[in-house]
Amino acid sequence: MTRSLPVPKAPTDPRYTSRRLFARLWSGYLRPHRLPMAGAFGLMVIEGSTLGALSWLLEPLFDKVFAPGGSAALPLVGAAIFGLFLIRAITSVASKTLLTSIAQRSSTAMQVDLLAHVLTLETRFFQENPPGALMERVVGDTAAVQGVWTSLITGVGRDMIALVSLFAVALSIDVHWTLAALVGAPLLVAPAVLIQRYIRRKTLQMRHKAGLRTTRLDEIFHGIQAIKLNRMEAYQTDRFRRIVGEIVRAEVRTVTGRATIPALIDVITGIGFFTVLMLGGREIAEGSRTTGEFMAFFTAMALTFQPIRRLGDQAGIWQIASASLERIFRLFDTAPPPRLLAGSAKVAPGAPAIVLEDVHFAYDSLPVLNGLSFTAEAGQMTALVGASGAGKSTVFQLLTGMVEPSAGKITLGGVPIEALSLPDLRGQFASVSQDAMLFDETLRENVTLGQTVQADTLSAALDAAHVSDFLRQLPAGLETPAGPRGSALSGGQRQRIAIARALVAGAPVLLLDEATSALDAASEAVVAEALNRLGAGRTTLVIAHRLATVREADKIVVLDHGRVVEQGTHAQLLEIGGHYADLYRLQFKE
Repeated sequence: MTRSLPVPKAPTDPRYTSRRLFARLWSGYLRPHRLPMAGAFGLMVIEGSTLGALSWLLEPLFDKVFAPGGSAALPLVGAAIFGLFLIRAITSVASKTLLTSIAQRSSTAMQVDLLAHVLTLETRFFQENPPGALMERVVGDTAAVQGVWTSLITGVGRDMIALVSLFAVALSIDVHWTLAALVGAPLLVAPAVLIQRYIRRKTLQMRHKAGLRTTRLDEIFHGIQAIKLNRMEAYQTDRFRRIVGEIVRAEVRTVTGRATIPALIDVITGIGFFTVLMLGGREIAEGSRTTGEFMAFFTAMALTFQPIRRLGDQAGIWQIASASLERIFRLFDTAPPPRLLAGSAKVAPGAPAIVLEDVHFAYDSLPVLNGLSFTAEAGQMTALVGASGAGKSTVFQLLTGMVEPSAGKITLGGVPIEALSLPDLRGQFASVSQDAMLFDETLRENVTLGQTVQADTLSAALDAAHVSDFLRQLPAGLETPAGPRGSALSGGQRQRIAIARALVAGAPVLLLDEATSALDAASEAVVAEALNRLGAGRTTLVIAHRLATVREADKIVVLDHGRVVEQGTHAQLLEIGGHYADLYRLQFKE
């Protein structure tokens, strides 16, 4: 059974160490871009090397060009310095363009793969993980790691090479001066490790809060009518303010952690500069070293200042990215239900009989179905009635593979449903529910659902579902946007679109879940007539609380606490005088 994704407080799981996260990132998303990455790395190497070359040119500039009689070499040295800056500019633009392309393509691939994986997970997963949290993982976390490889390549390719070239120049001038400049470096190790752990912990907390923020916004905007009618604007604003306040605090602490490493580097660098100045200044005053040597060395060490600070910040950037990568790969590691790999059995063409034998099911420790058994005859309408919580909707979820029974057997046309793949199983069903789910697309796309449908088939479905009745009044016809969740249409219009969708699907089994209960009398009559057309030649299962809608059913199955307590026709059940008769008298006592 899938559980909601954990919210780790520290990177303690060995599966999500920095090394393993980078290995998975490389093998899954960076390896396909290794050639352009190599090109970008080469450009970065050239850009980084220019700093070493620049500091090296300063020695002849001070000792020879600026010396008496050295003016003849001035144009040559000046041209060399200008050339270095020109090369640096060209390689910088080219490398940034390559790296941006790599970052965008790889992060987009990660988003698509993550969504594709999430869509394979069972329904229970989505009950335990709110949409906002999942959206933040698919969009927010992938965006957070989007630039990590750009930063790493920049750091390794440009800043590391710059440091190597600059230290090479410094060592060629004086080894003792170089060692003196690095005297405080060992003091950085322990603080840097502790700060990196702190950054990752705070980033994990911040990403979790960001998911709560997206969830809150999703609920607010989808429930805007209820919020306004119940005067909840201030209440919802206060709840949102608390969440974003926590995000701000976590963000500030994360930035403080990131800034601390470069700040420590500044202090250590200052110690090194002071030591070199004291040591080198005395040697120059004594005449054992030239001003040009000192200027070249001092410039080389000064130019290391920004690369070292940037490399120090890379540690914080990687920890931030690691937190998001951990959340991403935890989601990837959430396994889909094993029945996705089920057998290849097929149901014979035509309307199948549906048989449930001693089926049990529970949500956690709450039993819902307790030995449920009944048969929905092929090509007939079977209605499920009973009090709320009797298990009617759970039957639909079991049939379509949204959940799996803990015990018992369900067959479709004589084939056990576990022997079918999920796509084949769900291809047997078309459903129309009380809340017809439409997408923020055109009416055409809401009917066809991305499938290629012949024009005559589509037209016949629109006519049979009475969509054509209101379609003529829309200037854009089938290209009219349905609006978010179908908000541009009335309830009756949404139901008719859902019926047309079911007609186009042509599935042999029809599931109706209170399909007309929320409609006015006029709309209900139109939709009911369309449903009668839709059910012709199909095995139909109907969930109904309003018994007037199922009186003509071939069989009515009465459920109570997850068991069948009565079944028969409307007249037979009234004659028995049991549960159904009591429900009927309660609804029609007048």
